[in-house]
Amino acid sequence: MNEFKDLNVMVRITIESNTCTEPHQGMLGKGVVQLLEGIQETGSLNHAAKDLAMAYSKAWRIVRDTEAGFGFPLIVRDGARGSTLTPEGEKLVSAYREVQDATTEFANGKLAELLK
Repeated sequence: MNEFKDLNVMVRITIESNTCTEPHQGMLGKGVVQLLEGIQETGSLNHAAKDLAMAYSKAWRIVRDTEAGFGFPLIVRDGARGSTLTPEGEKLVSAYREVQDATTEFANGKLAELLK
């Protein structure tokens, strides 16, 4: 019997700007990615915020702070028509997910190897 068979590694990735000196700016983690993915899915910052049980003002502040830290826009707002991700925003979300998946896969393989 393998008492370790039900163990998994949970990896948390943060992408941060090397040039940003302000706290909470220039950092992209799970929450920001979920918000950006929500914008991709719904076409709306407001709907994405609601889906995450987050106030619109907080969601907008998170996006602004992240954009300020990275030095480029992540979303384009089109007034009442909603919001979409910029090409840079799409690329960053995609890269985050790929790094997250690859790192988690590697870490779980290493854990299984070490616990044999």
